[in-house]
Amino acid sequence: MAEIDAITQGVLDKIDGVGFKQEGAYNLRYNGYPLCHGDSEHIKIKRKEDKPGIDVIISGDADGEYVHIPVVVNTSGMTDEVYNDFYIEDGARVTIVAGCGIHNSGCNDSRHDGIHTFHVGKIPPFHVGTGCNVRYEEKHYGEGEGTGARILNPMTKVYMVKDSVFNMETVQIEGVDSTKRDTEIFIGENCKLFVTEKLMTHDRQMAVSDIDVILQGADSSAQIISRSVAKGTSKQTFHPKAVGEALCHAHIQCDSIIMDQAQVCSIPEIDAKHVDAAIIHEAAIGRINNEQLIKLNTFGLNEEEAEAVIIENFLR
Repeated sequence: MAEIDAITQGVLDKIDGVGFKQEGAYNLRYNGYPLCHGDSEHIKIKRKEDKPGIDVIISGDADGEYVHIPVVVNTSGMTDEVYNDFYIEDGARVTIVAGCGIHNSGCNDSRHDGIHTFHVGKIPPFHVGTGCNVRYEEKHYGEGEGTGARILNPMTKVYMVKDSVFNMETVQIEGVDSTKRDTEIFIGENCKLFVTEKLMTHDRQMAVSDIDVILQGADSSAQIISRSVAKGTSKQTFHPKAVGEALCHAHIQCDSIIMDQAQVCSIPEIDAKHVDAAIIHEAAIGRINNEQLIKLNTFGLNEEEAEAVIIENFLR
């Protein structure tokens, strides 16, 4: 069992809400190298031979199991790039807990680029009449007293074949100076996708999120919800796009709270390429409601405390 220092453990506590343990299926990437990993009966993790990263093979017999794959960078001036591929057999019920935390105490930029690809369902052996049910949780976090930036650029691709459900929740907690998120999801027949994105920026931070969802199969559906809070002089740009190529249903919703001198740009896009494609989009940007602040003030909270309560509940 690998020893984990206090800084790394503190970062892990932030990015792994379930709690990282060296038990079952897990892989901890630390400063560009796999520090420790373990397999379970139904989940195997193999190191790639041609590039940095891992292959995670999840058996269709996995029922309610977890796999934890956090990344921690605490070296200033480091750029870490990793390629992780997930092969999820038909019938699996699994939760994948990912996330990256950067602790930068130096004057040079630290950066992590995580390229994740999910192959969901219809991978031998086939479990007739059942699909996959996958939950993917990814948290990003930055800290450290140094002047160097903390940069996170995730790229995610998901291929859903048939009769599967994929829940994806991404959260940027705080402390990330720059992030560029690219997500592309292909949805097959009778598959359901749920994406929830939660983001907070402050000071001079910048965040860009591009999500492309292509509904290719009949009776496919997608729900994409983005919620964000922008403070200070930070800038956010969201561009979620849903393309309907078959009988399908999709809903995009972007809600943002803007504060101070921040900027938020929301560009939901819908593209119907089939007569039975039904796609809806909504977008709203606004300041904190004064009536909510006043109500919380009557309970004894000052303005700063009231704002914190409203933001916490908005991003919950």
